Amino acid sequence: MDRRQHEEEVQVDEAAAAAAATTGQRRYSKLEEALEIKSLRRIISAYLNYPDAAEEDIVRYERSFRKLPPSHKALLSHLPLKYKTLRRCVSVNTYFIMSMLQAFDPPLDMSQDIDIDDHEDLQNVCESHQAEGSKCSVEKNVFSEQPLPIGGSDAYVSEPINSGEENNLTYESLEETTKEEEIHMEVSHASHVEKFVSSEKQNRSCNGNINDVKVVTDPAACCSNPDASIRATHLAHTWMDPSVQLNVPLVDVDKVRCIIRNIVRDWAAEGQKERDECYKPILEELNCLFPHRSQKRPPCCLVPGAGLGRLALEISCLGFVSQGNEFSYYMMICSSFILNYTQVVGEWTIYPWIHSNCNSLSDSDQLRSVSFPDIHPSRPPCCLVPGAGLGRLALEISCLGFVSQGNEFSYYMMICSSFILNYTQVVGEWTIYPWIHSNCNSLSDSDQLRSVSFPDIHPSSAGITEGFSMCAGDFVEVYNDESQEAYWDAVVTCFFLDTAHNIVEYIETISKLLKTGGVWINLGPLLYHFADSYGPEDEMSIELSLEDVKKIAFHFGFVMENRYCAAFWTMRKSQ
Repeated sequence: MDRRQHEEEVQVDEAAAAAAATTGQRRYSKLEEALEIKSLRRIISAYLNYPDAAEEDIVRYERSFRKLPPSHKALLSHLPLKYKTLRRCVSVNTYFIMSMLQAFDPPLDMSQDIDIDDHEDLQNVCESHQAEGSKCSVEKNVFSEQPLPIGGSDAYVSEPINSGEENNLTYESLEETTKEEEIHMEVSHASHVEKFVSSEKQNRSCNGNINDVKVVTDPAACCSNPDASIRATHLAHTWMDPSVQLNVPLVDVDKVRCIIRNIVRDWAAEGQKERDECYKPILEELNCLFPHRSQKRPPCCLVPGAGLGRLALEISCLGFVSQGNEFSYYMMICSSFILNYTQVVGEWTIYPWIHSNCNSLSDSDQLRSVSFPDIHPSRPPCCLVPGAGLGRLALEISCLGFVSQGNEFSYYMMICSSFILNYTQVVGEWTIYPWIHSNCNSLSDSDQLRSVSFPDIHPSSAGITEGFSMCAGDFVEVYNDESQEAYWDAVVTCFFLDTAHNIVEYIETISKLLKTGGVWINLGPLLYHFADSYGPEDEMSIELSLEDVKKIAFHFGFVMENRYCAAFWTMRKSQ
């Protein structure tokens, strides 16, 4: 490069830096961008090399087995079937990796040619630090300078052959499997991919903006995903073509295997205990230090070294504006996919332990599968509150990060709750005298004539989760719909169960509404509302003891988890 050309490039870089200064964004020089692309190609190649590296390991196992004397082979006759099982496990892992890469939208143009020979000194320095975690600008992640969007995605990929047949592969299941029936993942496998969510969704968190608390008659409007039916199809990325795949050292592929194991810690039910030990103290401390969080101006929390993003998401669900920062593209590619492209809980299955034969309790332990994510990152759990009255409990549940819907039959209640939830402007805006209509059991006239100001909180700025609503109508009639079956994560009944004409119908409806593993939490007595009524002769009132209620609940798949006297319990819908 001659001096004039070098000066021109410097001037261009200075002009770009000046433009970046006016917009508040950092701009990368041509050299930095070239190094970034080179590093990203290497990381993508490490992911693409995963199946080949795994196959080399299995071939090595088989080669070692063949060297055994016949008497030792006889003692280990199960190993050939184990190696066949390993190949199928690798296929399932590869399917996830390829799906993840096809959904990845690089921040830079990966098709451009890279020429950094004129900067050999810097190139050599960066190559010497190119391992993940270095401070070189090679992996200066552009994602870290903007919030990672968390929202539902329109993307999906077709499922792998036999991926859903069994989670834990056994030798017996493979004895009749021919070579042609095994899973073979191709890089060019057709899939559906989508870019990150739009900028509108980038600012959404578990505690979205609520301008108006809706009163709806369609319960599906509460937790429905408007994008769920939209599917966009794109061609596979050209940078995934095998012809541009780089040969990377095994140490790079080991990082991919590490990512697979880290998924278990951050996004699988198996990692809950470890998350409780690491993340729970942090979440409890934040909750304690910021007790009065406003939705209009929520506190902001930064999480450097966010890894696969679970802690940053949990902090967001507490009502913070949370941003995770991560240096490693290995982590960012995976976390972006989990946060933006997963559609349902347990959508993906991996075999994280297959790459090490050390310290295994048994082959079945090494070959066990893990499903993830354990939560839907872009949608908080949904909780239904039948008999919601004036809506306070449903609102409090929403403030915990749930998508909450209150259901109320009485228009007396609904008219009042709608006004309080939607039309009050400030705390203590209204004053009433609630005790003036009864002269019984008054301590004094001043006690009877005392006023009460309300509301004690401003409902629309209390930190409620986007999707909070109240639904008018009879509980059984409104929710006895196919669209509601297995839709809700939790149903909370507070002084509601004994309002039924037929309590069996209530319990049956609650069971239908809950997902497998969903929770029904109840508080209240069994003072049946129609027990002493003198209405029409055909008016039904089924009045059961607590023991009978428990028997009915057990019949519909519930298992008692927690019980307090005869009033409070927690039940979980079993498999």
